[in-house]
Amino acid sequence: MARDYYAILGVGRTATDQEIKRAYRRLARELHPDVNPDPEAQEKFRDVSAAYEVLSDPEKRRIVDMGGDPLSAATAGGFSGAGFGGLGDVFEAFFGGMNTGGAPRGKPRGRVQPGADSLLRTRLSLAECAVGVTKHLTVDTAVLCDVCQGAGTNGNSKPVRCETCGGAGEVQTVQRSFLGQVMTSRPCPTCRGAGETIPDPCRKCGGDGRVRARREIAAPIPAGVANGMRVRLAAQGEVGPGGGPAGDLYVEIVEQPHDTFVRDSDDLHCTVRVPMVDAALGTTVVVDTILDGPTELTIPPGTQPGEVSVLRGHGMPKLRSTSRGDLLAHLDIVVPAKLDAKQVDLLRKYKALRNGERSEVLTAGSEHNSGLFARLRASFSGR
Repeated sequence: MARDYYAILGVGRTATDQEIKRAYRRLARELHPDVNPDPEAQEKFRDVSAAYEVLSDPEKRRIVDMGGDPLSAATAGGFSGAGFGGLGDVFEAFFGGMNTGGAPRGKPRGRVQPGADSLLRTRLSLAECAVGVTKHLTVDTAVLCDVCQGAGTNGNSKPVRCETCGGAGEVQTVQRSFLGQVMTSRPCPTCRGAGETIPDPCRKCGGDGRVRARREIAAPIPAGVANGMRVRLAAQGEVGPGGGPAGDLYVEIVEQPHDTFVRDSDDLHCTVRVPMVDAALGTTVVVDTILDGPTELTIPPGTQPGEVSVLRGHGMPKLRSTSRGDLLAHLDIVVPAKLDAKQVDLLRKYKALRNGERSEVLTAGSEHNSGLFARLRASFSGR
């Protein structure tokens, strides 16, 4: 199960980068091994450091917001290595990064950034899952501003170099700490790390290069999808800041229960009630299957309660395959509860003809004492 990194830092899922950093600073001051030697505090510090590592990285945070865990296959322990355990990493969170040189570190990130992925759920009937369907969905995402086309500027105006950071995207400060003077770099508060500002922004998007809009899209759903599966629609998610490339849109399938069939992977299960006489003599029953319509199911003579008749290849299609699952009919043999005098007389004559049959208590290992149908029905109905 994915860890709740937001809860570890004590912030909400909509927390800004600054709120996440402040939460980490506060916890690190309390739990860092140099301050608190308690082993339990050290364990908490490792968790807090891992949470900050994830939530301060846009790509890892996106994975968390999609329900994943970017550190599930990694090791977050220790106070040195890839996490935020090293002493230098603590200064990174406290002071925004140490730099002993005179020039800002790295390059400005630029205004154009990739957009985030989006998630949308849609309900499908069992028949729609079986045949595939194109769903026309309404999505509400950030789209390219149709006035400035992502430039963020008004008319023919252009972005200019940020006067605060000189186009570097970062500003440097010197702070005094218990280790002496430390020169730190942090994103420029004026341009927010872009290295440039827009003095005359677009009137519609305010310089962001994108606006929120509701639009209709056609989502092709392939045959064979099942509950919980996600269909990826490339570049249909959020347009990025500055008109950056759009993320992907994921359509999650919510399969609705069917009145007759219960799905188990690619197989379909149903219950067929068979009168006692038909079970003894044999009969045929018409089953209205999902893909093939009315189909005859043969009940052989002498069918016993709990037996299962199988229609091979009449189940659900396998995703991205030409083969199909099976349809399994669980036979419920019905014994009449009320008989008239003539029926009673006929059954007594029939019993006399089969005077070798007697009622008996079966042992647990008897081949006739399975109760298979009852257990299967309870399993597939969820009771």
